[in-house]
Amino acid sequence: MTRWDRSRSSWREHTDMALRVGVIGGGQLARMMVPPAVELGLDIRVLAEQPGMAASIAATATGDYHDAATVLAFAREVDVVTFDHEHVPQDVLAALVDAGVAVRPGPAALAVAQDKIVMRTRLSSLGLPVPDWAAVHDAAELGAFLDAHGGRAVVKTARGGYDGKGVRVVTASDQADDWFTALAETASGDALLVEELVAFTRELAQSVARRPSGEVVPWPLVETVQRNGVCAEVIAPAPGSAGRIADTTGDIAVRIAEELDVTGVLAVELFETDDERILINELAMRPHNTGHWSIDGATTSQFEQHLRAVLDLPLGAPGMHAPTAAMVNVLGGPADGDLASRYPAALAEFPEAKYHFYGKAPRPGRKIGHVTVTGDDVDDVVFRARAAAAHFDD
Repeated sequence: MTRWDRSRSSWREHTDMALRVGVIGGGQLARMMVPPAVELGLDIRVLAEQPGMAASIAATATGDYHDAATVLAFAREVDVVTFDHEHVPQDVLAALVDAGVAVRPGPAALAVAQDKIVMRTRLSSLGLPVPDWAAVHDAAELGAFLDAHGGRAVVKTARGGYDGKGVRVVTASDQADDWFTALAETASGDALLVEELVAFTRELAQSVARRPSGEVVPWPLVETVQRNGVCAEVIAPAPGSAGRIADTTGDIAVRIAEELDVTGVLAVELFETDDERILINELAMRPHNTGHWSIDGATTSQFEQHLRAVLDLPLGAPGMHAPTAAMVNVLGGPADGDLASRYPAALAEFPEAKYHFYGKAPRPGRKIGHVTVTGDDVDDVVFRARAAAAHFDD
């Protein structure tokens, strides 16, 4: 029997069994890796945190990803391990590497995505464009930053925040006291991240995929619309992004992927300012909400590309099927009834739309699915995607 050689990360003749990809985390990102895995003939397995999660269709195990023994037992049954999220602790990742498991992206890259202060420090050391920032340990340090930046700033918890959680706009030094108190109680010595409040004209996202042997492929730059800190809409390509802006964002994302040795999909969230500067906001080292449009709008979706990349297979073409695509998230879902009761009207009115739901119960503000429409005219495509998604939200 010949199979994947973990230690050399190379492609070998594989005659009697499918390549086995293990995904840690049972959320919707793992769920959306399943269809391309089936199409490629891969054996995809998921370590879910608990039964009934979005990716339960592919869950072969449930358990705590903080526990090294649990994760190692899961990893021994696959050829490469990748992730639905970036939260697996560094000691668990180190245990996987020590056991000879192919971990992609690797611990060093994930460390940058796991801690926003580490991220800002690393990006700044590379000379990449980021907002003015500082690590602050108390109200006095926060007050000094506010004084130097016009009295307003953004404070973020270094770890764990997402979809608007762990992010706060402040105008006074005591407005993060509860977070400083929580840090002091952990005795971890951690700090909060404070950044200038960027006066941006729009938010953008640039995704690329990179394989261990070095090939890097970018998708078109996209424009994103956030509501209450949550991604609500994505337009591909970003209107007016041809030329210098797209070249700049592509160069930024490729450089980050190469310098940090990222394997798989990397999403770089960006600000564009009124003087046409580009600043890096956040990084995600996995498929990302801003790339969901690619399932129906690109030759190779971010989920197929991620699987190709972590297996060190040649990457697919990233081009679009149509001149434009719009993806609109379904946030919250219906207050009464279930999703299925909304299908007849939505599918009849917008048969050209592509509907994706994540097997998650409706809840205010929760991402339970998305709708994608492609076409020739950006205003028409965005209108139809919004209207189709609106059938599923009250």
